[in-house]
Amino acid sequence: MTNMQDIRKKSEVELAEMVQTARDTVRQERFKDKFARKASIIRNAKNEVARALTELSVRRSNPETK
Repeated sequence: MTNMQDIRKKSEVELAEMVQTARDTVRQERFKDKFARKASIIRNAKNEVARALTELSVRRSNPETK
């Protein structure tokens, strides 16, 4: 799990890749067998997606802030 300080240091391309891999993780976990899936993995991946998308939207709304 990454924190916001690490996310703020990443470029927009890295953030987009992070969102994609976290979404893939959520998708893979959701389609596993009922007893094989882990709720904590899904929860952490969703939090990573939300943090990365928040940082991307902040950067796009304030272009002078980097």
